[in-house]
Amino acid sequence: MTVCPYCGCGCGLYLHVEDGRITGTSPSRSHPVNRGSLCVKGWNAHEFVTHPDRLKTPLIREGRGLRRATWDEALSLTAARLAEIRAEHGPDSIGVLSSAKCTNEENFLMMKFARAVLGTNNIDHCARLCHSSTVGGLAAAFGSGAMTNSISEIADASLLFVIGSNTTEQHPMIAMHMLEAVDRGATLIVADPRRTQIAEFAHIHLRHRSGTDVALLMGIMHVIVSEGLVDADFVRRRTENFDPFAEELRRYPPRVVEGITGVRADDVRRVARMYAMEKRSMLFYAMGITQHVTGVDNVRACANLVMLSGHIGLPMSGINPLRGQNNVQGACDMGALPNVYSGYQRVSDPRARRKFERAWRRRLPADPGLTIMEMMDAALSGSLRAMYIMGENPLMSDPDLNHVREAMERLDFLVVQDIFPNETAEIADVVLPAASFAEKEGTFTNTERRVQLLGRAVGPVGESMPDGDIICALSERMGYGMSYRGAYEVMEEIALLTPSYGGILHHRLSEGFGLQWPCPDGGHPGTPYLHRKKFAKGLGTFITVDFLPPDEPPDEAYPFLLTTGRICFHYHTGTMCRRTAVLEREEPECLAEINPADAERLSIRKGSRVRVSSRRGAIELKADVTERTPEGTIFIPFHYAEAAANILTNPATDPGAKIPEYKVCAVRVERVER
Repeated sequence: MTVCPYCGCGCGLYLHVEDGRITGTSPSRSHPVNRGSLCVKGWNAHEFVTHPDRLKTPLIREGRGLRRATWDEALSLTAARLAEIRAEHGPDSIGVLSSAKCTNEENFLMMKFARAVLGTNNIDHCARLCHSSTVGGLAAAFGSGAMTNSISEIADASLLFVIGSNTTEQHPMIAMHMLEAVDRGATLIVADPRRTQIAEFAHIHLRHRSGTDVALLMGIMHVIVSEGLVDADFVRRRTENFDPFAEELRRYPPRVVEGITGVRADDVRRVARMYAMEKRSMLFYAMGITQHVTGVDNVRACANLVMLSGHIGLPMSGINPLRGQNNVQGACDMGALPNVYSGYQRVSDPRARRKFERAWRRRLPADPGLTIMEMMDAALSGSLRAMYIMGENPLMSDPDLNHVREAMERLDFLVVQDIFPNETAEIADVVLPAASFAEKEGTFTNTERRVQLLGRAVGPVGESMPDGDIICALSERMGYGMSYRGAYEVMEEIALLTPSYGGILHHRLSEGFGLQWPCPDGGHPGTPYLHRKKFAKGLGTFITVDFLPPDEPPDEAYPFLLTTGRICFHYHTGTMCRRTAVLEREEPECLAEINPADAERLSIRKGSRVRVSSRRGAIELKADVTERTPEGTIFIPFHYAEAAANILTNPATDPGAKIPEYKVCAVRVERVER
């Protein structure tokens, strides 16, 4: 058995192998997440593995093109250039991007390579672009930035409050549990500006204006306080800073909130009463909450809501951020972030730093490094001279792609390590071919903190190698020995240095369906839900937040609001799903959703070609005239290189998490005459 390589659900599946070739996929009937089911991407998870586009040999730039090279050539060149740039410009002139598509062990090795070999904390990955707000917001409130409860609890909940998550399309197996709960009598409340698929199943759908989440949540909490629905005993025993927070709530009565959000005051009151009074209430959110310049405040508001009502520290309760990629939780856990080692131990903490220095026998830098967005700015200014990118495609995934391309083209040296050629690899100096999930061993950590073992089904294609083996080989050439007998030995080092993973070892994971951290020792059974008797940091903290509008609201020149996201049949930058026949057949081209009232005003019909422009660039694509998107809003998925939505998006970031505001920017829409 192995684990699906797509979203954060972490479904268990089997890969069928005939004559050394993967031929199909089937689900695990007993796995607690998917229970014998898979979504359309899961059923087809095997197909991209054998696609002819797979990178099979190293490539080195020669003139304007890339030529085939040996591993010795490619690794020697990479080691020499990185060492040269480090010697001339210092270790912080190099940036490293790790990957939520790679295993925990590989992310740990990449984090170790950046800090112990290169000597920099300039390491980040795509969590910066999706859930860095979660890590910052929940850690400040509770001391832990992860999903508090388990997926298997959902079906027994009495109320599900889903805000900023199109769960049926983006986390289908979690949605399966939600719909089972609804069938059993649970109430489903959805808050989302779009009429998403899961909103069709909701008992109440709050269609608030994009970027007004804080106001909506503050209004709900105002009602809970003013009507005496607070869990006063929980607040008194287990939280702090309630009084200043309650004072701030006075500014958000339902009528004021209606004016900001567009949600009727009566609906705000109704939802507040239902959520507060039902004890088995679970709150879920995704990128509709996090990808804003107020992403951290949005998460803090969600944390305040669950504490206010006492819906945390119990089964069928809690705050449950749904992570977007198969191992984005694990990549964060492994310290592929500029400010923490594995287990969120801060690089600025002398005790933590000494522990890792003793283990790795190297002096380590004390100052936090650069985030992805800061790396791009540093590359543009010339202070960042080289990047080593594993399993990421910033020339499709980052906002304001024209700016990103200009920045990356100024680098002196760029290394890309991936399973397929992609937009970023096109400008690389060295391309290193990596093995896919089906061709290596290791672990993934899903959105509910479940660490699961991968089973290797076939050997790597061509001359490709597992990412961890590449990192170790490069480290050896740079004079720092990293030698392991297998991924299990890397996990032993992780367990030694990471308290929350202290009891997680490969032989234990092979006995069932993994373990949920924290799992501090070899006898610990794992933790299905967090904060049972106390929060990770002791008392939970109410953090005062205030509504701030989006960075770039619509105006006369750019009168529409653009929001971006994923669609059911595709996934992120498309490198895997767009090489899968069934998925590409279902959604072969990018469409811009536009409301019928807006379409009529602009003489746009379904299928009309339109130009969507922002202050940063323009793309052309076909229109999809639909009521799913509210008037004044355009929705575009970001999977399509030929109509890259991130050419348009705003690079403005949350001041704390440095996450870009993908969910709101101002655009203009024009019909393109044939």
